[in-house]
Amino acid sequence: MAAKILLTSFTTWRPHQRANSSDQLLMNLMALPEQLNLYFFRQLPVNLPVARDLMIAKLHQICPDLLLCCGMAESRSSLCLETQAVLGNQTLKTQLDVEQLVQGLGCTTISQDAGRFVCNSLYHAMLNYLSGNLIHCKTLFVHVPILTADNREQILQDFRLLIARLQSNLF
Repeated sequence: MAAKILLTSFTTWRPHQRANSSDQLLMNLMALPEQLNLYFFRQLPVNLPVARDLMIAKLHQICPDLLLCCGMAESRSSLCLETQAVLGNQTLKTQLDVEQLVQGLGCTTISQDAGRFVCNSLYHAMLNYLSGNLIHCKTLFVHVPILTADNREQILQDFRLLIARLQSNLF
């Protein structure tokens, strides 16, 4: 049976942003016919305490095998799988083999820098919460570039392949 995945996205946080690319990516995925065992929690507020509390409640409601958090990275040009989250002098790492996950994906890279904003903070909070409460749910954060007519199809294709790999329970 396919792994149960909870996918999350954020809302916008700056006045010039018409949409958050992480949320646009999830909307595109939701429009596709194959959504077996995918659960969506879209447009989290860009506010760590509120987003963290909402996520914890949703984790307990859904009980996923994998939490896949997505956030927008305006300065990046590819999907970025984040290997870790850093808060102060504490670094927490994903349990997933990101090297294997990116193999053959044309528009996806590995990153060791989840940023210094709510994306990194939420990723760290979720990694910390899940390990501290002995909840068997793997976690990954994916940064999504601005989606354009030139990159949208390739980004969506890579994201679908990423999800298929994650659902195969090989990771």
